[in-house]
Amino acid sequence: MTSEFKNILITGAAGFIGFHLATRLLADGFHIFGVDNLNDYYDVNIKKDRLKRLGQNSRFAFFQTDLSDLAGLTNIFASHEIDVVVNLAAQAGVRYSLINPHAYVESNLVGFVNVLECCRHHHVKHLVFASSSSVYGANTNMPFSVHDNVDHPVSLYAATKKSNELMAHTYSHLYNLPCTGLRFFTVYGPWGRPDMALFLFTKAILEKKPIQVFNHGKMRRDFTYIDDIVEGVVRVINAVPEPNPNWSGDAPDPGTSYKPYRIFNIGNNNPVELTQFIEAIENALGKKAEKDFMDIQPGDVAETYANIDDLYNAVGFKPETSIEEGIGKFVEWYRSYYQAD
Repeated sequence: MTSEFKNILITGAAGFIGFHLATRLLADGFHIFGVDNLNDYYDVNIKKDRLKRLGQNSRFAFFQTDLSDLAGLTNIFASHEIDVVVNLAAQAGVRYSLINPHAYVESNLVGFVNVLECCRHHHVKHLVFASSSSVYGANTNMPFSVHDNVDHPVSLYAATKKSNELMAHTYSHLYNLPCTGLRFFTVYGPWGRPDMALFLFTKAILEKKPIQVFNHGKMRRDFTYIDDIVEGVVRVINAVPEPNPNWSGDAPDPGTSYKPYRIFNIGNNNPVELTQFIEAIENALGKKAEKDFMDIQPGDVAETYANIDDLYNAVGFKPETSIEEGIGKFVEWYRSYYQAD
């Protein structure tokens, strides 16, 4: 894809989405600066294996730095000419935020304001940052629209992601920093996070262990395949936001602004019930799951469903990978990576 940009910094580059995005952008000819703290929230080995693959490209440079380390982050920005920042580093996971809330403040709030400050002082041309479908919280108006109010989060993780959107808007207002927030909807695929349902279910089924099926299988998720997510992010990188001339303070639109600021959903626009998701895993594995049906977890929402009209209108893209195709590719990768039968 042609672009006016050359150098892109990706935070969370050793993470699931960061790794796939860096791989794609390197293939497209960009120079990538990867930042990650390699924390042990999940198995560090898979992060190191992702980095090993990225490191095979001479246009990839990696810095092991925590976003809460402002001096370390500033040094990276000062030493390299960075056109675009894609901030994917965050303490992830809804359930973990019930156990260790301070990790979310340090990474998602302190870390994010450091990213904003570096973008401001080093004249970054576009900040693209990860938000989350979890910001919709107690909303039940489906499909979720970026033009809806999202002031009722039901987990601290969601609250920090909503905070990121607010903080970014402030920097867009004060310093004209072009910012685009992306609300990801349940991303899955090869090289995925070991704490996510697809990974946990696949592992348990292969080991003949029971899987925990929350909300008695009635959860519905807008599962979005990683390649679709990456295609959306790549297109958004090149679509630097413009002020919305029709924005009015009398009826403020949460998804746009009078400044260069946009919010997009990136979801599959096709919610799938958890039972259907599990069935697709069973079919891909050729094995049946033993299921423990459980109540919904605190902080979880029963359903997510993305309205992606704004994304399509802005960059001409909508995800198209079916759940069967995506899960098939994940299972193929999992069996190869772990030599699992």
